[in-house]
Amino acid sequence: MTLKKTLIGAAVIVVIAGLALGWWLLSPLFLNTTVEEEFPFSATADMPVGMTQTEAENIMSGMAKVDMEEMEEMPDEMAEAEKIASGMFRDADSFHKGSGVASIYRLPSGEGVLRFENLNVTNGPDLRVLLSTHPDPQNKAELNDAGYLHVEKLKGNRGNQNYELPADADLESFGSVIIYCMPFHVIFSVAPLQ
Repeated sequence: MTLKKTLIGAAVIVVIAGLALGWWLLSPLFLNTTVEEEFPFSATADMPVGMTQTEAENIMSGMAKVDMEEMEEMPDEMAEAEKIASGMFRDADSFHKGSGVASIYRLPSGEGVLRFENLNVTNGPDLRVLLSTHPDPQNKAELNDAGYLHVEKLKGNRGNQNYELPADADLESFGSVIIYCMPFHVIFSVAPLQ
């Protein structure tokens, strides 16, 4: 009787572990994560301490009606970012699909930013953002042969997103942006850059 209970207990543990692994692998196919980030130069404001949202909106509404001419030059840090390269995401195959625009920018500070706009890619487990010198890798071997820069984990499989690039990255050297599934070493989508 104890052997039977031990076998049942072991079977329950194996089934629970199998279900957890199955959920981790398959749930991204049914779930989408949308991320909406503004471009780094978008205007943002902090609420003054002790002021409510309504009070701030009333003050801003009144100030918007004041007509004043300002001749001050735009500060250097607000100058427009330089677009280095851009490309459209394409499907990797009939199952791993992607669309949207990937662009690399150099900010006035010298920092690099990778921006996704209208991204829509098939979700999957542990998706990563990579930059490759290869112009359009079709598989893991081409990606590895050309070499790549691991940017970070994909924030969401949909939306508009920003990714900071390392200060020492040669922004002009990259030929493509890749959405890559680390556990299975599969390319989900590629954006060849021009």
